[in-house]
Amino acid sequence: MQPRRLTLGALAALALAGGPLAAQAQAFPSKPVKIIIGFPAGGPLDAHARLLADELGKRLGQPVVIDYKAGAGGTVGAEFVAKSEPDGHTLLMANTGTMVINPAVYSKLSYQTLKDFAPVARTAQQPLALVVNPAVPANSVAELVKLAKSQPGRLNYGSAGNGGISHLVPEMFKQATGTFIVHIPYRGSAPAFTDLIAGQVQLMAESVPQAAQYVKAGKLRALAVTSRERSAALPDTPTLIESGLKGFDVVGFYGVLAPAGTPRPVLEKLSGAFKAVLETPDIRTRMVSQGADPAFLDHEAFRGFLATEMPRWAAAVKASGTKLD
Repeated sequence: MQPRRLTLGALAALALAGGPLAAQAQAFPSKPVKIIIGFPAGGPLDAHARLLADELGKRLGQPVVIDYKAGAGGTVGAEFVAKSEPDGHTLLMANTGTMVINPAVYSKLSYQTLKDFAPVARTAQQPLALVVNPAVPANSVAELVKLAKSQPGRLNYGSAGNGGISHLVPEMFKQATGTFIVHIPYRGSAPAFTDLIAGQVQLMAESVPQAAQYVKAGKLRALAVTSRERSAALPDTPTLIESGLKGFDVVGFYGVLAPAGTPRPVLEKLSGAFKAVLETPDIRTRMVSQGADPAFLDHEAFRGFLATEMPRWAAAVKASGTKLD
């Protein structure tokens, strides 16, 4: 069979069909770009978004404004963006909890991550640190596991709340080590850290920036970090893999998403702008100082990453027995 040839008329029709998309991408952005955060101002996700905003605005040629829609573990902000106009001017800066944990934790959720959003870019990864009160007689993961097995249910770990990453990572640790450690949920990481320092709970798994300040002050002892590589903020602390837990590579992430239906050329333009921002030396240095590792993925790779992470965290949620309405 001879290959089908396109007539000049057909080629012209194709060009016209692609015209509106190309024009839309070329015109974008036509007004300020708004980044929605589903948490109160002042938190680590807010600091991350603010770090990127000015440089992103320079790349896009429009101001980038940070707005807050806090509530229900980030779901309020996510729902707002999912229902926004899919033109690239309203974006969601999200974390692990919002995108891959909430769908497994909440029995009634107003959005589906891969259906209601168009991933734009992963911007960072953030390991957690396994920290203990200095009174705990364990200076390594092996010693902690031995202690936990010798006293099942006697050790407690605190978390920032049910269903969050600081809850689920210790549950993964328990499964990997065959230990029984009791979960004590708090309303946020601050009161959990207060009780950890006071010895009311014995250990926690929390983001490196928060944990490192207490470790450096001598108030807590870091036994391991959850990433594949050591953290620059805690360079003397081994990874869980180094500590004998083969394949234990669990990190939180930050990423940007747009409403589903956002034109591909607009996604590509946004993704390219974030890539350029994350390659800026000053931005990279400041990001690391905040405790997050630059970890860019473009819009297609980020979608694949989310598709892989969701069942992994769903399994952790199921094993923990956590469900929220």
